[in-house]
Amino acid sequence: MRSQQWDMRERSGRLRPESGPALSDSEGLDHTLALELVRVTEAAAIAAGRWVGHGDDAAGKAAAAAAVHEHILPVPMRGVVVFGGQRTDGRPALSKGADVGGGTGPACDVGLSAGEAALSPARDVAHAITAVAVAERGAMYDPPPAVPMQKLVVGADYADVVDIRLPVAENLRAIAAVKGCGTSDVTAAVLNRPRHRDLVRDIREAGARVHLVEGGEVAGAVAAAHPERSIDVLLGTGGGEEGVLAAAALSCMGGSLQALLRPEGPDRREQVRRDTGRVLRTDDLVRGERILFCATGVTGNELLRGVGHYPDRTTTESTVMCSTPGIVRSVRSEHRTAG
Repeated sequence: MRSQQWDMRERSGRLRPESGPALSDSEGLDHTLALELVRVTEAAAIAAGRWVGHGDDAAGKAAAAAAVHEHILPVPMRGVVVFGGQRTDGRPALSKGADVGGGTGPACDVGLSAGEAALSPARDVAHAITAVAVAERGAMYDPPPAVPMQKLVVGADYADVVDIRLPVAENLRAIAAVKGCGTSDVTAAVLNRPRHRDLVRDIREAGARVHLVEGGEVAGAVAAAHPERSIDVLLGTGGGEEGVLAAAALSCMGGSLQALLRPEGPDRREQVRRDTGRVLRTDDLVRGERILFCATGVTGNELLRGVGHYPDRTTTESTVMCSTPGIVRSVRSEHRTAG
């Protein structure tokens, strides 16, 4: 994985690199498409960010969804939405199966998150992002709606020593052994939800630290696989769509995700019956050699800064990942009004 930082400026609605590496032939279409997609996540994050602090979660998500709809349609790809399109009153929707892109370029599966956990009626929520994942057509897992997914996410160093089917304490001890430290120096990220009280207790009883993720789990999952972050593992149960988005990012970073579907009652759907009890791994959720992941912070999180609003500009921070070649870029942008 090659990491780079790239500062950008946006003027008159177009993204132009002011500094940074020139595009090489080896980076090709994947790199170019990734830079087009980051414009989508930036626009959605800015739209959602305008509602932070106003206590109107629905309005923020609707604004983000509308921005995604507007900005993804002209992207040079032949995409099909696998998940993440949401219908909102009076707003255009990118529902499952919708065609996106300008009709040229690669045939793609597209997964969307327009402001994952972006806002809260009671308070601003940290850890919110907007994200887009793209893979080759037919390569992206279509998570069954409304079925929780249990996840274990680690970086490449720990991928071979953990097993989601083992007790939490065993996995934490295995991570500590590879890390060369005591369990007390292992940090586990957990989505801060009532359903995770027993999990948090088990982690602490094993002697490890708990890092509570307030908003969404995708940023926490990516941070768990990032060599420059302090999180060693992400544990817990959340959404299936978030699991696929995280898997796309981990495919670019070399991290590892293990998942189990956890239906909350009898479910007759064939996919649920087939996959329940089977450990779904990173390449079960997103396959192929050409995978892209882009995310922009809405509010501050473990991975990215949130949207900044200033009198003359708006700032964003994003991550742009490509699996081929293996590149992770940090993109800091200033969006100014022309003139």
